[in-house]
Amino acid sequence: MINFTLNGKAVSTEAPGDTPLLWVVRDYFKLKGSKFGCGMGLCGACTMHLDGQAIRTCITPVAAIEGKSVTTIEGVSPKGAYNSIQQAWIDHSVPQCGYCQSGQIMSATALLARNPNPTDAEIDQAMQGNICRCGTYPRIKAAIKKAVSDNGSNGSSGSEVAYYTPSNQLEGGNNA
Repeated sequence: MINFTLNGKAVSTEAPGDTPLLWVVRDYFKLKGSKFGCGMGLCGACTMHLDGQAIRTCITPVAAIEGKSVTTIEGVSPKGAYNSIQQAWIDHSVPQCGYCQSGQIMSATALLARNPNPTDAEIDQAMQGNICRCGTYPRIKAAIKKAVSDNGSNGSSGSEVAYYTPSNQLEGGNNA
């Protein structure tokens, strides 16, 4: 039995320890937002957070996460709201086909959690390894910069992320 926290809830699985975390989350817990892309940890489609760090879950055995905290795209924001990264993705029309977007958003969210005001080079470094076959990289970078700007303009520190309802109204934060 492997015990861990998934999107803030204590869970356990009897999946074999060598099963990739991606498949445990998708098949055992039915959370389908994270995608399978390459199976080698090179494309970023499977990115989730492990104790706040972006990891490639297609190559992470579930046994390695015993007692740790996993966050998926489904758990990155409160239900019915978007975080500032997700809202910026919408504002900048980032998704084209959308397949890579959950991994892109998870990497960007981890970046801003540890570095609230990244430089262009730091954005490039953090997003390296997240492949977008549609080539929306300029929109991805613009969206990250927008989220930085939004987080700064609402009084949020780096460890806090602004949340927006789908009607773009700031929720639970400074509306000034």
